[in-house]
Amino acid sequence: MNRLVICFLALPALAAMVHGQIAAPLRVPVEAQPLSANVTRLLQALQFLGAPIETAKELEVAAQARDADRLQELLDPRVVLVVTINPESRLKVERGPAKARLQQAGFTPVLVKIINQSTLTRELRIVSPQSGQVYAGMTPLSAERMQRTHLKEISEPNAVPGRFLELEMFSRPPMMPNVSGLAAEYAIALIYGSESGTREATIGFEIGQGNQDLGFRGEAPVLFDIRPAVQVTLRVQDYDGKSTAARFIFRDEAGHAFPPQAKRLAPDFYFQPQIYRRDGEVVLLPPGRFRMQYDRGPEYRRLRREVTIPSRPAAEVAVKLERWINPMEYGFYGGDHHIHGAGCAHYTSPTEGVTPEDMFLQVNGEGLNVGCVLTWGPCFDYQRRFFTPTVHQLSAPLCVMKYDLEISGFGSQALGHVCLLNLKEQTYPGSDGTKSKGWPTWTTPVMKWAKAQGAVTGYAHSASGLEIDARDASKRLFARFDTNHDALLARTECDKALLPLPFDAIDADRDGALTESELVAAHDRAAERLPNLAIPQMNGVGAMEICVSVAAGVCDFISAMDTPRIAEWNMWYHLLNCGFPLKVSGETDFPCMSGERVGQGRVYVQLGPVNQIDFGAWCNGLAKGRSYVSDGFAHALAFMVDGVAPGYNDLLLAAPDKVRIRAAVAFAPELPAAVAHGMMFPPDGKRFVGDTVTLHGPRTEEVIRGGQRLVEIVVNGKPVATKEVLADGQAHDLDFEIQIHQSSWVALRQFPQLHTNPVHVLVGGKPIRASRTDALWCIETIEQLWRAREGAIAASERAEARRTFDEAIEKFRRIAKEAPNEVEEGSGAAAR
Repeated sequence: MNRLVICFLALPALAAMVHGQIAAPLRVPVEAQPLSANVTRLLQALQFLGAPIETAKELEVAAQARDADRLQELLDPRVVLVVTINPESRLKVERGPAKARLQQAGFTPVLVKIINQSTLTRELRIVSPQSGQVYAGMTPLSAERMQRTHLKEISEPNAVPGRFLELEMFSRPPMMPNVSGLAAEYAIALIYGSESGTREATIGFEIGQGNQDLGFRGEAPVLFDIRPAVQVTLRVQDYDGKSTAARFIFRDEAGHAFPPQAKRLAPDFYFQPQIYRRDGEVVLLPPGRFRMQYDRGPEYRRLRREVTIPSRPAAEVAVKLERWINPMEYGFYGGDHHIHGAGCAHYTSPTEGVTPEDMFLQVNGEGLNVGCVLTWGPCFDYQRRFFTPTVHQLSAPLCVMKYDLEISGFGSQALGHVCLLNLKEQTYPGSDGTKSKGWPTWTTPVMKWAKAQGAVTGYAHSASGLEIDARDASKRLFARFDTNHDALLARTECDKALLPLPFDAIDADRDGALTESELVAAHDRAAERLPNLAIPQMNGVGAMEICVSVAAGVCDFISAMDTPRIAEWNMWYHLLNCGFPLKVSGETDFPCMSGERVGQGRVYVQLGPVNQIDFGAWCNGLAKGRSYVSDGFAHALAFMVDGVAPGYNDLLLAAPDKVRIRAAVAFAPELPAAVAHGMMFPPDGKRFVGDTVTLHGPRTEEVIRGGQRLVEIVVNGKPVATKEVLADGQAHDLDFEIQIHQSSWVALRQFPQLHTNPVHVLVGGKPIRASRTDALWCIETIEQLWRAREGAIAASERAEARRTFDEAIEKFRRIAKEAPNEVEEGSGAAAR
């Protein structure tokens, strides 16, 4: 039977007397039947906790006999704390007769007697100034997104030293969260100690409004004797027998993660349930039984087993990892181009973020080949000192880490956050090494500076600001095109409007005019489609200025895999449809968009067989699009159109013709049940599928096993061929033949987990011009961005920015003239 990893130490010894006898005030008159029920549940709970009382049989006999005095006689010697609730519902806490013994690194059940002189039936809470988190600095937004508010970290401006306890009342069945109102009853407090030795703490209890009455103080000093934890050495062997790092989660039956998250400092991150350890490194655990989960990222099988930690100073646990897929065998090397060592969920106290050693352990423990740790606004001065022009010295042959920049929290952030990879110099001219002066306030200039030194550039968390606000988008259309101000848009008024759907599809009542409510409904429907023509708000921090910087030739990639997938890919598709060679790369923005793990979004770059990763070559492959993006649970191990792979050469056709596509894909046999992976449907609609920013549901460790995945071949963003593939951990070969009618881009995708970069197929030497509406959509987003963010551009830079925006608009207008009409997408747009 599984038992909670709790230490109820030497229960007979806990029956120590105060001055050789049980304190008289503990024995109180009480109804025997409800007390007997309370004690029966107490015994069941202690059995579940793995801490049965040796006098359990005697207690059971007394409970069956409904002997209240005998029950108290047997239990009171084991009471560590006595809580008295007076008739005015105020609390007094006193030490009980039992010795206070704890186990370092484990939760010890402590018996609490409640003497209730009132009729109060509220929840009883245990508190202590020596309890709580040992860090500070997590932003409230990160706590809410990650559903980590229970860690209470956001209320603390600074780390508080000396917090060696973690406390909770055990209120799971069969115990109750509230006091019953009975004159006397027993409860269980679980107390965790992070230190060993003799330690004094003040233990208090709260009920209702608290314990401020001077005559009935709700706290008492307790001197704890804390036995040292077991030093558990983890032996970690990779699938090939080599030593490596891995990810571990240790839990007891109640779901406690060990070590407790509120007590973690680097290298263990408090906002993650998992820890990472290299072969031979140690974790402190109490004696007892655990459910251990271990793996090395999504390319590995998530293995589980029970482990028993013996009651001795040291122990050892050995694991061997198992891969279900190895992209390196196919020449692909996975990386996450957007990771942070400070800000968001990271603490700012006791240190300003964490060190390269801590970040490299995360990168290595998740099986990434490349980790790009980007310095940004928070802790800028502290973190920028880790920058080097080459990879960090901690890097290994097949796992490299490079410190670079994200322009976020300063400079051009309002026009979109940008990732600058493989920089040789991180100080912008005129900035003097600070974030507070000299940086441009729009993104194109800073991207030009990065490109001039050979860096690779792209926008982060792309969908931020690309959301569709159906009502606001509809109001904008009415403001521009309702020329007679009759609160209707006639067909003639829509001749030059880019509508989210064709006019007739919006006109629900078929009266030849569009109402605002009809347009709102149309925008909501369009936002669920890929691609779509709904104009986003352009008021976030994602791929805002991308249409301008792409037109200027200074943007290499758009980020994907961390924000809602439709919005990410929709922007990318429109730019590809205009003939721009924009690539897609995968990121996590750890721990801001997601703090679950690094590598939640990944890009797999084709390097061929190598024994050591060249970071410059990897970045070059990313910029050229020799890659696919994935959540790590889905892989495109091969994709070629008439023998041409993405990022190498264009496929040239003299005339429209058929092309043959050969691919190999693989899907994990098990993956998390989450919106991020498409395994749960978000309540707000398909437009949020793939999102890692918020969970869109309760936090869970449930998994989905097996099933089918729909693989699509997309041409200019539209599926033209599909195939169902088993999610069985095996590579599946696919073969398609499709017709190419005009110059197009061709890619493979599985929504929302996987997308290859495209192969460009040029027919008759003509550029890709999928449709006029794509160019018009890009123009609309540029104009909307200027309306939303003009004021964020410094006055001294605004004229140059406007000229650059206008040059981009003019370029898209030329593309629109070269592109064919596609009237089915948006009535009126083709005639502009």
